[in-house]
Amino acid sequence: MCSSPNVDNLEMLMLMNEDIPSRVINTTPTPTTPKTKRKTYTSMFVFLRTHYLFRLLLVLRVISSFVVCDIIPTQILSHKEREALREETRDMFYHAYYAYMDNAYPADELMPLSCKGRYRGITPSRGDMDDVLGNFSMTLVDTLDTLVLLGDFSEFETSVKYVIRDVQFDNDIIVSVFETNIRMIGGLLSAHLLSEYLQKNAEIMPWYRGELLEMARDLGYRLLPAFNTSTGIPHARINLRYGMKDNQLKRSTETCTACAGTMLLEFAALSRLTGDPIFEARAHTAMDGLWKLRHRGSDLMGTVLNIHSGDWVRRDSGVGAGIDSYYEYLFKSYILLGDDKYLARFNRHYNAVMKYVSDGPLFLDVLMHRPHAKSRNFMDALLAFWPGLQVLSGHLKPAVQTHEMLYQVMQMHNFIPEAFTMDFQIHWGQHHLRPEFIESTYFLYRATGDHHYLQVGKKVLKALQKYARVPCGYAAVNDVRTGKHEDRMDSFVLSETFKYLYLLFTDPRDLVINIDEFIFTTEAHLLPLSLAQLGNTSYNFRQAEEHNIMDFMRTCPSSNKLFPEKVRQPLRNLVTGSCPRSPATKKLLAVDFQASNADHLRTVYDMGITMVSLGDGKVRLFHSFYNAKSPEDGEMGLLFMEEMIELTKMQSLNQLAQLQAVAYRVDDNNSNNWIALMAGPSHFGPELVDDNFVEGEVIIADPIRACGPVLKNAEKARKKIVIAERGDCTFVTKARVVQSAGVLALIVCDNTPGSSGEFQPMFAMSGDGVNDVHIPVVFMFSHEFNKLSSAMHSKANMQVRIMQMIEFKRWQMTKENKTKNETITLKETESIEKTTTTTSTTVHTTKKTKPDKEL
Repeated sequence: MCSSPNVDNLEMLMLMNEDIPSRVINTTPTPTTPKTKRKTYTSMFVFLRTHYLFRLLLVLRVISSFVVCDIIPTQILSHKEREALREETRDMFYHAYYAYMDNAYPADELMPLSCKGRYRGITPSRGDMDDVLGNFSMTLVDTLDTLVLLGDFSEFETSVKYVIRDVQFDNDIIVSVFETNIRMIGGLLSAHLLSEYLQKNAEIMPWYRGELLEMARDLGYRLLPAFNTSTGIPHARINLRYGMKDNQLKRSTETCTACAGTMLLEFAALSRLTGDPIFEARAHTAMDGLWKLRHRGSDLMGTVLNIHSGDWVRRDSGVGAGIDSYYEYLFKSYILLGDDKYLARFNRHYNAVMKYVSDGPLFLDVLMHRPHAKSRNFMDALLAFWPGLQVLSGHLKPAVQTHEMLYQVMQMHNFIPEAFTMDFQIHWGQHHLRPEFIESTYFLYRATGDHHYLQVGKKVLKALQKYARVPCGYAAVNDVRTGKHEDRMDSFVLSETFKYLYLLFTDPRDLVINIDEFIFTTEAHLLPLSLAQLGNTSYNFRQAEEHNIMDFMRTCPSSNKLFPEKVRQPLRNLVTGSCPRSPATKKLLAVDFQASNADHLRTVYDMGITMVSLGDGKVRLFHSFYNAKSPEDGEMGLLFMEEMIELTKMQSLNQLAQLQAVAYRVDDNNSNNWIALMAGPSHFGPELVDDNFVEGEVIIADPIRACGPVLKNAEKARKKIVIAERGDCTFVTKARVVQSAGVLALIVCDNTPGSSGEFQPMFAMSGDGVNDVHIPVVFMFSHEFNKLSSAMHSKANMQVRIMQMIEFKRWQMTKENKTKNETITLKETESIEKTTTTTSTTVHTTKKTKPDKEL
């Protein structure tokens, strides 16, 4: 059973030391004349001479093949059964493909229940979900390279002609930059490369003259205006016809980390194939901008950020939705482009993820700035890509562990639900026929040769056939508990899900191309490794001071029988039984409670707890023991309420700990009555903690935005606290400008009228990684600053203090208690004086107190 894979792998290793022509159809050599050199995709093995990573992976395959002999998988899939599964996958693909072509084309997507096409602006809107649609026949473009892998050259050629004839991009439609890049540009580039490959090696498509590449270039130019931001991080959306001039886009400020960090593979390929460097340059700048925004203490990234200021809007950090493909593109950019800086960055992030986010095989989001604090109690289905990425980077053991956990979740619910809790209960019940789990299954099988992964693939295939197949294609599952369908078949079902399933059951030698000469994009489009030979505009990142030699270390897996059967065995009982466990007997923790979760609402109702909405997302809970379903539920309700009270207190304290206070006296400099206005901290400059504070007179910067090389009123600002307005330049630039004038501190006020810390979440201002700011810097929203401004107009030379808000609150409590005690003492003294009879003059024994400790 082991001889065949060993021979294959040994042959591959031997070939690495020989200069051989590319693998071709019918063994026809690839042309290598100077005239065709630029468009010929040379052998992976020549590339491997200098590419250590893939040499390592091939060695890993040799090791694993021998080890599989020692540990026989529980069920070996026969060659005949594997072929049958491959052909069944082919049938599944064509069932969905022809359902789309016959009933939906040229629409972007098929609606399998309605059996018609989904068009932007015609079909009822689904809100932000429709940003993926551009009325550019997305499913067909996304699917083209799958037809080549299936060996269907005739249908591929016909479909390419359809795309060239029918698809155009001059549409007045707002689309997602990220989705348009990975599905459309990626699909066009992959189809272009394969068209030229088939033209040379299969002697078909003699008419093709690079039309798909020109279409990709056109679309790329339409996306470029999105990158015109102060950070270089692109907008999330753009109008295909009007760029960023669309009125709906002028107020856009936010994007997700994955959205901004999943451009480089396609844009680099576009630059290197067209000779226009602007696409790759813009994508590198975006990646550099994101890298600067990581938390310097944890090396983690948040999930949503402001593209203009670089401030984090959501600091949740994990490996799932909102961040997933950013990590993927760091490592794959290193593979495709050969740039060490992306390996260094990936390794830094990877170590942080495995330190803070990973909990054995589980991955729970944490806060990037407080990495030991979990930010949610559930995982989402998109994290299923992570084991596949771990395989590529050589971290095989944790990949096996997390994949096994996901497989058990799938067995419980037939599919992996969109989100599930730590105990594998359903959080969100949808299943959109996502490809990530089967993608990781494919890579694990390629790395280990373990037939367990073929059995996993078989399980996925049968679930799709039983629960998702409908007469007109395959329908997403709206709820895995009920099996109810949704009128939705995303383009990735054809582009990725069936592609990885087909590859899993297919011997690589039976494919029409050498799959090892290509890298998969996040949408499973094929880009040849030989693109690295067309030029590299990046620089040697080893010179950067922020990295050390450990950041460039590659992982080499142990060969001491590290292999799946032994790694999976201890995890077999993570999930008990084949059906979801009832949450009825499980105690609901206050920290896990979500008012939007129907199961949680039902549970607290059984406990005798009722909920009243107060608006603005706030709710009030009431508990009645007699309304509980049972005495036991009533007792659990009491405990739940106690936990909720403690949790509320802790959340208030945590919020206070992050806030800064800008405080000033109410009346004059001799008054002990102070007002404190809330402000946000910064990730640069000294941190004001405990009882540390800065005090001084305030002055407005000139110019007010403090973006010039120097302040015009630098002499007046010296030894004072300067106020500057947000805008025109970064926060840290303002800090450096005012710091050069010898000021004590900087207060940055918001430039958005009406903004307020009472209704908007406070954030910490980001720096750029250079630690040269030595003054405290805080941020105030407009509402709070207006109060400060009014006080400044009523007082000349007003003094303020900047400190932690929690310290101000503590001082207030101390002062109030002290005043209360003094009042009681005075009343007691007056009572004694009234009852004392003497002929002498009454002596008033008022207590002489020390001045209050200053704020």
